[in-house]
Amino acid sequence: MTNAQESVGFIGVGYMGHGMAKNIVEKGYALTVMGHRNRAPVEDLVARGAKEAKTPREIGAASSIVFLCVTGSRQVEALIRGPDGLKAGLKPGSVVVDCSTSDPNSTLALAAELAEAGIDYADAPLGRTPKEAWEGTLDTMIGASDALFERLKPVISTWAGRIVHIGGTGDGHRMKLLNNFVSLGYAALYAEALALSQKVGITPKRFDSVIRGGRMDCGFYQTFSRWVLEGDENAHKFTIANAFKDLTYLEAMADAAGLVNPIGNAVKNSFGVAMAAGGAERYVPMLTDYIGRLNGTDLTPANQN
Repeated sequence: MTNAQESVGFIGVGYMGHGMAKNIVEKGYALTVMGHRNRAPVEDLVARGAKEAKTPREIGAASSIVFLCVTGSRQVEALIRGPDGLKAGLKPGSVVVDCSTSDPNSTLALAAELAEAGIDYADAPLGRTPKEAWEGTLDTMIGASDALFERLKPVISTWAGRIVHIGGTGDGHRMKLLNNFVSLGYAALYAEALALSQKVGITPKRFDSVIRGGRMDCGFYQTFSRWVLEGDENAHKFTIANAFKDLTYLEAMADAAGLVNPIGNAVKNSFGVAMAAGGAERYVPMLTDYIGRLNGTDLTPANQN
């Protein structure tokens, strides 16, 4: 049964977007997706009832709500602007929802630009993993007016289990950067603590025996430590490049707010070390390898006893 009230477009059917789009089409919404370098998700979604478009402009023309789930602001801006961009195809009264982790300064600029054409803009960045995306139980924090939030909520409910209306446009991206600052700050802290631990003769497994189950334990620690303890490459599939990008956005947000953020810059520089050493496409828990190597110790899983 099709929900005729909204027609939905989706751009970015990668790790997270594939599951999100799958839930949208399976729960009754007409869905149009844009081609992706990996054809498998597109073909799967078309088999489930979605249509495929070739350009953002085509997606805009076919949709009343368009979700974007891409790397960041540079990609979002490119998708919206230009002769084949979303703005050229969207009708007044339609909505763009950016589920990427983006720079709030860019988000506000795009919202103002689209408002001139009668198009609404909301930010709905994501929490949790591709597993929850597939199950339709992601977390999301939404920046939108009250009326826009109420319009979007039924569609977002197809792929999210925990929906928080955090504030107006831009506030979702602000909160996502704060959330990622906390989690990536933990990652930098764990990597440095594990390197120091190893340097003074305490193995990661012995370190873990004290942290796990104690007051310093948390879900993020348990996911993060699965690489160094078990060699699980897929425990936390978020790249070091994306982490570094988010921390540069955090820095820009702090600059715009007039905040001195020495800890944020220290965390960014920890990931910068891994970036400079060629680790851009490796995942966040593998930061331990680079911080360890920088300090003359081997924290790769093969070295653990």
